Parts: sequence; structure tokens; C-alpha cells
Amino acid sequence: MQLAFVLYKYFPFGGLQRDFMRIALECQARGHAVRVYTLIWEGEVPDGFEVLVAPVKALFNHSRNEKFTAWVQADLARRPVDRVIGFNKMPGLDVYYAADPCFEDKAQTLRNPLYRRWGRYRHFAEYERAVFSPQSRTQILMISEVQQPLFVKHYGTPAERFHLLPPGIAADRRAPANAGEIRGDFRREFGLDERDLLVVQIGSGFKTKGLDRSLRAIAALPRELKARTRLIVIGQDDPKPFLLQMKTLGISERVSILKGRSDIPRFLLGADLLLHPAYNENTGTVLLEALVAGLPVLVTDVCGYAHYIEEADCGRLVPSPFEQRTLDRQLAEMLADDAARARWAANGLAFADQADLYSMPQRAADVILGEQV
Repeated sequence: MQLAFVLYKYFPFGGLQRDFMRIALECQARGHAVRVYTLIWEGEVPDGFEVLVAPVKALFNHSRNEKFTAWVQADLARRPVDRVIGFNKMPGLDVYYAADPCFEDKAQTLRNPLYRRWGRYRHFAEYERAVFSPQSRTQILMISEVQQPLFVKHYGTPAERFHLLPPGIAADRRAPANAGEIRGDFRREFGLDERDLLVVQIGSGFKTKGLDRSLRAIAALPRELKARTRLIVIGQDDPKPFLLQMKTLGISERVSILKGRSDIPRFLLGADLLLHPAYNENTGTVLLEALVAGLPVLVTDVCGYAHYIEEADCGRLVPSPFEQRTLDRQLAEMLADDAARARWAANGLAFADQADLYSMPQRAADVILGEQV
């Protein structure tokens, strides 16, 4: 079959983008042709992929999206395909990968009522309705159990169109046999001795991921503990407002912000704790990547995959409603307790051996190719 994958932006370090790539490669490995429509492509193009970058520009994102949709549909009319798979909500999809939470629910619960009078709201509401309305035929790949009831509540989407996928953690995130050697080399490279504590925060979109919360928590550590602790942040975003916050808090020498990179497994093995105090997160793949690497996790309970951390007993959850002093206290307690971190690490590795945390690309391809619809 000829498959068309559609997403607004591809770059190698985004969670949605990595999921797209692994699903597309799985479909290609099964003998199907892959065509990609996008507005931005950063990074290498896999062998055999046809990547089309739309020559579309607009002042506002919603206007750009509408122009992009029209451009894609015009090309599909000239060169039809067997399936259209979208990784952003838009009309005309046969299959939608639900990486984003319910827009309508957020608009009604988190926004001022005046927001729903704006063109931006009308655009995103219309594009979401095109996927989830009862009249649509789009099959929906769900990666978060907590979001499905919200879509049903607002749109009455038939249950048979939802397909809940297991997580899809890449095999290279699992702790290898020589994990200790990799950890030692990493810590020497970054100038960390045995007493030093390394906290990592990994993920693009620093504001949504709660980097401001992380910086305040580092600043609030007891003096002796703070002197032993470093925070390394990795992701694609503008660091300027956070660099200013670091300076204001007096922790600039304790924190490094790095751009997205391909050697994340080394950081997971070399660190002592993953900190992820996100404001909202549909899933949070990095939580499971830390789990299978044996890295304890401190995460807000609003993240879709946070329940795995609780089930595996490999870290702690920050309860809702969020309070900064709770995060501050939990971070200090986890960093001060070497025995607890060793127990959480062992629990994560044991859970990784028996839970299905890896088969998402295969199950997604089953649905896309009509083998599980």
C-alpha cells in the first residue's frame, strides 16, 4: 500500500516525532511505501521515504494549518494513497495518532469564555471535531487512557473507533549489561564524583514540562545537598527566560541547559534522578525510558504515564493540586536517600522485564494496515 503520513513538524528529538518515525519505519518494513507531508523537516530522511515540505506561510498558526491542509489535499487528489495517517488533528484522516490531549476540554475548563470567540479556537475545535465526531470514520490510536473519556464526553465518538496502544519504548533505552561502565564513563566526562548528585530533565517545551518548577526546587534544596547537586536540562526550546530565572535564583552554576541530542540513554544511565514536574502531559515517554534504564523518577501525577511509575514503585508522584513546596520537599527527600533510590532503580528494572512497554509501533501498524480494525 501507499501510505501518507501527515504532521506539522518533524525534528529528531520530539516525542510525537519519534513515535511517527518508528511507526512509519514499521509500516515500511512490512513492505509498504511511505510518503510524508509536513511544514518543517529537520534531520535525515530515511531511505525510501518521500518527504514533501509544504511551501506554506501565514501570520498565524491556524491560518498556516488551513493552507497546509488545502495543499496536502490537493496533492492527494493528484496522487491518491491507500491510507492517510495524521499526527496532528485535521480533516481527511483515515487514522489519527492521538498524541495531544482534548482541545475542547481544555478550552472549556482552562480558558476564559471569551477565548471561544477567537478564530484560533474555531480552527482547532473544527479540526478536532473532524477527527472525533460520530460522523467521522477516522480510526483513533490512543496512547493515554485518561483522554478517551474526554473525547467521548465532548463528541460522542463511538467506542469501536478507539484503539488503545501500549507504550513504545525503544530498545536502546533499556539498561545494557555494561550499564555500570557507561555510567562511570559518563560521570567522569561531566566531572561528577561519587558524592555528586545529577538530576536530569528531558523534553522539548520547557514551559509545559515545568522547568520553572524544577529550577525553584533546585534552589530550595538544603545548602549541603544543593552543593552536591547538578541539574542538566535537555530539549528543543528557547532557554532565555529560564537562564534569567536561574540567575535570579542564584543557581546558574548548578544548572546546564543543552539542546536536543541523540545520546539520551547515556544521561539516563549517568544520572541519579529524572525530574518531570510537567503542567500537563498526554503521556510522557521519557518517564518510561527512565524506568527501563533504572533511573528513579519524580513526576507530577497529571502525566499520562505517571501511573507506571507508581505501579513499578520506581519513584514518587507529586499530587494534584500542585504545590511547589511539595515538589521541593520530595526532591530533597529523594536526593538525600541513597538506599531508596537504589530500591527504586531495582524496581524499575524488574518491572521493565515483565511489562509490555515496547510494542506500540507494531500495534499501531496493525491498525493502519487494516490488521486490527
